[in-house]
Amino acid sequence: MAVTGWIEASWIAQALRGSGDVYMAVNAAHILGIGLLVGAIIPLDLRLLGLGRQYPLQVLAPFLSRCAALGLALALLTGAALWAVRPADYLGNAAFVWKMALLAAALIIVGLQHLSPGWRRVLSEGAASVPVRLMAAASLACWLAVLLTGRWIGFL
Repeated sequence: MAVTGWIEASWIAQALRGSGDVYMAVNAAHILGIGLLVGAIIPLDLRLLGLGRQYPLQVLAPFLSRCAALGLALALLTGAALWAVRPADYLGNAAFVWKMALLAAALIIVGLQHLSPGWRRVLSEGAASVPVRLMAAASLACWLAVLLTGRWIGFL
C-alpha cells in the first residue's frame, strides 16, 4: 500500500470521513488556527515595518509571536488531519503544492528572524533593524500567499 493509501486508511481520516460533525469541528479548528496565526503575524510584521510606533515592540513582539505559534500549531495539526482524508488528491492539487512550498518558506523566514541578533534587539530594545524589517516584509508576503493559496485549493 502506498503511503497515501495508509494515511487515508488511518483512524483519523476514517473518523473525519465518517462524521460530518467531526469534519466540521476539525475544519472550524483549522480556520481558528489560521485566524490566530495570521491575526498575530500581520500586526507584528506591520509593527516591525514601522507602523504603530506608539505600541512597544518589547511588549507586542513576544505576545504576538506566542499567539502566532499557538495558531500555527493548531493549523498544522488540524490541516494534517484534513489532508489525511484525501492525501493523494491534495498532492495532485497545484494550489496545495504551492501552499506547502510557501508554508515552508514562511517557516524558514520565521526561524531566521527569531534566531537573528536583530530579533534579540527587538525584544530587548524595541528597535527593528533593516534586516528585521526586510524579513518582516518577506514574512507578511509569504503568510498572505499561504492564506491565498489555501483558499485556492478548493477551486482547482
